Amino acid sequence: MEGQITQISARPRAATAFLTLRDPSADVSLTLTCSSTLLRNMDPPLTDGSRVVVHGKPSFYVGRGTLSLRVDEIRAVGVGELLARIERLRQLLRAEGLFDPARKREPPFLPNRIGLVTGRASAAEHDVLSNARLRWPAVRFAVRNVAVQGSTAVPQILDALDELDRDPDVDVIVLARGGGSVEDLLAFSDEALCRAVSACSTPVVSAIGHEPDSPLLDHVADVRCSTPTGAGKRVVPDVAEETQRIHQFRDRARRALQGWVERERRWLDTVRSRPALADPIGPLERRAEQIDVLRERSRRAVLAEVSAEQHRLAATRSRLTALGPAATLTRGYAIVQRMSEHGPSVVRSVDDAGPGTRLRVRVSDGSVYAVVSPDREESGESQIAEEPRSAS
Repeated sequence: MEGQITQISARPRAATAFLTLRDPSADVSLTLTCSSTLLRNMDPPLTDGSRVVVHGKPSFYVGRGTLSLRVDEIRAVGVGELLARIERLRQLLRAEGLFDPARKREPPFLPNRIGLVTGRASAAEHDVLSNARLRWPAVRFAVRNVAVQGSTAVPQILDALDELDRDPDVDVIVLARGGGSVEDLLAFSDEALCRAVSACSTPVVSAIGHEPDSPLLDHVADVRCSTPTGAGKRVVPDVAEETQRIHQFRDRARRALQGWVERERRWLDTVRSRPALADPIGPLERRAEQIDVLRERSRRAVLAEVSAEQHRLAATRSRLTALGPAATLTRGYAIVQRMSEHGPSVVRSVDDAGPGTRLRVRVSDGSVYAVVSPDREESGESQIAEEPRSAS
C-alpha cells in the first residue's frame, strides 16, 4: 500500500511502533504496526509527511471493528518515482484539456475581495498581503490558513477552496506557498486539487514556490505567478500608476477639448467675417429699395392698363350706343311688334298685321298698344286704332 505517514509513535524501549498511513487526496487513514527495529533501521529516518510504500498483513479487530496492517517492509518513495508519477498525471490532465488556454479566465481588474489560501503566518502570506496593500491600500482579503505540505494539506486546501468559491464577494482566489523541495510541493501536484481548481467558478491564481518550481497547479490555474510577491502585484492594480493614467487621460481630454474649441472658434470667426453676417442690414435695405422700385413700377403698370381698358370700354360703349336701336328710336323711329300667344314678334310687312291684330309700338321713351282697323284708305295703309299708352 502507498500513502503518507502522518503519525509515528515509537517508544524507546518498546518492541512495537505504531504509525498512521493516510491517503493524501482523501480523508482515509489506516493504522500500521511494525517492529521498532524496522523503524530505527530506515535511512533516511521516517518523518511526518513522508511518502512510503508498505508491505504487510491486514488484521481486523472484531471488538473495536478496526482494520490495521502488520508491516514487515517500509520503503520510501524516491524523488525520481514521484517526478515520473507527476509527469504521467501531467500528460493525463493535458489530454483531458485542463491545461487548455481557452479554459482560463481573466481575473477582474479590481476585485471586490480576494481569497487567499496559504500557510499560517507564512512568508507567502506576508508577501501577498503587503505587496497588494502597497499597490492598492483599500484591497480586502479573505484569508484561509491551511497546511501547505504533509498529509493534511490537500484536504484542507480543498475545503478552503470550496468555501471561497461559494462566497459571492470573492472575485479571485490566490493559492500561495513559498519554495521547497519536490516532496514539499507535492500537495500542489495532487490530482484531486487540480481537478477542483479546474472546476472552480472563480478565477484562481497560482503562486507556488519560486520561478523554477512548476507544480501541476500552475498549469491548471487561470493565472500563474512565479512567486507570492508576483501574485500580490498581479491581483490588484497599482494606485499610483492608475492615478497617473487618469491624469494622462485627463490631460489628453483637456487638450482635445481645447483643440476642438479653437477649431470651432476659428470657424465662427470665418463665418462671422462673411458679408452676409458682417453687414446683415445692408442687403436687407438694398432689397427693400428694389422692392419699393418694383412695387411702384407694378402700380404704374396696373394703373396704365386699367386706364387703357377704361378708354377702350368707353369707346366700345359709344359705338354700341351709336349702333343700338335706342339711338335710332330717339330720331323718331319706332318698333312695331305683333302680340300673340307665342310672344311678341316684329312686324316687317303690312301683311304681317291683319285687321284686328294687336300691336305694341315701341318708341324711345316707352311703348303704346294699338289694334289694326279693318278700314283701309286708298293708299293701302292700315288704319290703326290706338289703345291706351303704356310705358314699358
